[in-house]
Amino acid sequence: MNTLCSVIKFENLQELKRLCHWGPIIALGVIAICSTMAMIDSVLWYWPLHTTGGSVNFIMLINWTVMILYNYFNAMFVGPGFVPLGWKPENSQDSMYLQYCKVCQAYKAPRSHHCRKCNRCVMKMDHHCPWINNCCGYQNHASFTLFLLLAPLGCVHAAFIFVMTMYTQLYNRLSFGWNTVKIDMSAARRDPLPIVPFGLAAFAATLFALGLALGTTIAVGMLFFIQMKIILRNKTSIESWIEEKAKDRIQYYQLDEVFVFPYDMGSRWKNFKQVFTWSGVPEGDGLEWPVREGCHQYSLTIEQLKQKADKRVRSVRYKVIEDYNGACCPLNRGIKTFFTSPCTEEPRIRIQKGEFILATRGLRYWLYGDKILDDSFVEGVSRIRGWFPRNCVEKCPCDTETDPTPEGEKKNR
Repeated sequence: MNTLCSVIKFENLQELKRLCHWGPIIALGVIAICSTMAMIDSVLWYWPLHTTGGSVNFIMLINWTVMILYNYFNAMFVGPGFVPLGWKPENSQDSMYLQYCKVCQAYKAPRSHHCRKCNRCVMKMDHHCPWINNCCGYQNHASFTLFLLLAPLGCVHAAFIFVMTMYTQLYNRLSFGWNTVKIDMSAARRDPLPIVPFGLAAFAATLFALGLALGTTIAVGMLFFIQMKIILRNKTSIESWIEEKAKDRIQYYQLDEVFVFPYDMGSRWKNFKQVFTWSGVPEGDGLEWPVREGCHQYSLTIEQLKQKADKRVRSVRYKVIEDYNGACCPLNRGIKTFFTSPCTEEPRIRIQKGEFILATRGLRYWLYGDKILDDSFVEGVSRIRGWFPRNCVEKCPCDTETDPTPEGEKKNR
């Protein structure tokens, strides 16, 4: 009894709350539908107890499901790893190269970023994934990527079973005139009849599962290739964005600098081993990282500080001219604004006429920035930050020379 109590801790039970989110509900629902229908249809099309191939096919289906769920729950419950509360570098002088997080009461370690959803600084943060309702980072990057690989592979296998089941079952009932097709129909025509009759409901369910399988293969497969691309360069999605901003800053000010990403080991295999290991535990402690020759541990954090100062200079001040209630897709702001709402979990902020906003980036019909509290922008105070429609604000006269949108950047230059 004591052993059971030591395994089932209060903290572990609290983690189960991650399942109560639209992301895991949809993801697990798709896995359940595709896996269940694939097993039912494989019994109809390729009876596992009659042939060795049927047995291997059925075992492979179970294997795909187990491996997908194992890596999915690993990515969700193991988590990315968080910077310890109150963390600071061993050498106090190094703190000048780091940003300080007032929420975690700690310095942000190299490659770490604060996640508003998790409310913690995440080690080697890649992104916050709504499908696992957790961040993808240092500890679970490998499990998350393996899930992105196994899910499309399992869906391809399931899709093949769905197609062959519909073909064999319909061929057994209708004549298509396909006399040149040679397929052993003994499994479909055997006596006694299948345990689960393939009627209209079964056909509709199989067709629906086929659509889910194909959609998952395309969508998740693309995410897998994106993740592998950044892993082989030993980057994260956030660091790729930081690198682009570094090149943009150098080009904007026409500086005689060359930004070198410090964590690329110069070999794809060495970069690969930073994430994937035989033990399943990633290399390092998540706080200090090996760097390439000519760089040091704080090369990227120094660049972030430069970009932070540059963003404050290049930010644009707006005045709110119309109220906005913070709706994700506001109908009253126009059709174009409604359909171009940013596809992100970043919040929308409620704004009222007369308030001021400091916009740092934007799209054609939307802007992202901080609400200026007490008519001033003070670093370190509690922020109200998010997206708001462009047609609710107007640019202040003193900031007419700059524009944080991609189109505005081209004009500014």
